[in-house]
Amino acid sequence: MGFTSFSGRVLFSSIFILAAWQQINDFDHDGGNFLKELEPKFSIFKQHVASNLGFEIPNFELKYLLVAAIALEGIGAILFTFGSTLGAYILLLFLTAVTPIMHDFYNFDLSSPEYSNEFLLFLKNLSLVGSLLYYVGMKNSYALKLKRRQGKLKAN
Repeated sequence: MGFTSFSGRVLFSSIFILAAWQQINDFDHDGGNFLKELEPKFSIFKQHVASNLGFEIPNFELKYLLVAAIALEGIGAILFTFGSTLGAYILLLFLTAVTPIMHDFYNFDLSSPEYSNEFLLFLKNLSLVGSLLYYVGMKNSYALKLKRRQGKLKAN
């Protein structure tokens, strides 16, 4: 069970590690291709937040947001590989922050091919969030069982 669990975590986190590595390699003085893709999507996201929630997101350099996202993705994936619940929480934070911005299927017409592509990528990230929530739940359940068992052993 231990090897199978570790292999699963390696395969799962490889998605994030390889993506972070690719973004680091692409990152240059202007932020790279990912920043060029992020800028228009983030401005649309800001408009949605302002119009629907009445909250204005302050202006800042998106390069710093990208660096933080790469760090969360890489560090979270490495920690998760070694079985850390903190790594799972970091990946959850990363996915919940990045998914609605980068996969904005709601900005496209239902019949357009962009809608289908973005919606599928959104659902992929949603399934990754579900997997991480399952992992955290199982870890917490196991820790609770272990704590109860140790309490019963001490009582005897």
